[in-house]
Amino acid sequence: MKPYQKIPILECGEPLVSIPGKQFALLSPHPYEKLGAPYEGTSPYRVRQSVLRALIAAQARLQQQYPGWRLQIFDAYRPVAVQQFMVDYTFAEVVRQQQLNPVELSEDQQQEIWHQVYQIWAVPSPELATPPPHSTGGAVDLTLVNDQGQTVDMGSAIDELSPRSHPDYYASKLEAPYHYHRRLLWHVMSSSGFQRHPGEWWHFSFGDQMWAWLCNQNNSTATVKARYGRVIS
Repeated sequence: MKPYQKIPILECGEPLVSIPGKQFALLSPHPYEKLGAPYEGTSPYRVRQSVLRALIAAQARLQQQYPGWRLQIFDAYRPVAVQQFMVDYTFAEVVRQQQLNPVELSEDQQQEIWHQVYQIWAVPSPELATPPPHSTGGAVDLTLVNDQGQTVDMGSAIDELSPRSHPDYYASKLEAPYHYHRRLLWHVMSSSGFQRHPGEWWHFSFGDQMWAWLCNQNNSTATVKARYGRVIS
């Protein structure tokens, strides 16, 4: 169990709403759908109502500094079945990249690979008390698109299993534009109420357990609780 999963959930009942494709940059087809993830007809481009309002505010702040720039939504709502699919897919990809035989993995090798996978992927827990953040409708993975419609280079890909995924990886390196753009994304999102995943430059939460836990970490006197649990459809 990760620390944020101990946060109580007081479900507010807010509905999932669609992220408007005309307003934000959306990837089509969705990257996980291309891999065969089992969405079963549900759209991954949905979030809770207040999350959408906060995204709209964040993009407005971005455009105050950079007219014509937009937030590019990589992923939002993710059913637990999709979380399980992506965890299994990532495990298999690590095995392939390390040129290992999947049927001959030792227990130590399996544990090491799972450790890598769970650095960026939440456990696909079916328990209502410990939902994956994306399964609540309160988490988004996103990046920036400039006024020419080009995705801004952040120095690593979303979902990359490497130290480069850490938000401050480029803070003391020569590749200053990467760190600047990560800070820009963080600034517009945090000023609109989002909290960023400590280990991922692209993942932001609003209203879920991770968001509440980070709010409390940033304020020792706070007792914020999660308002979004797992979406039951």
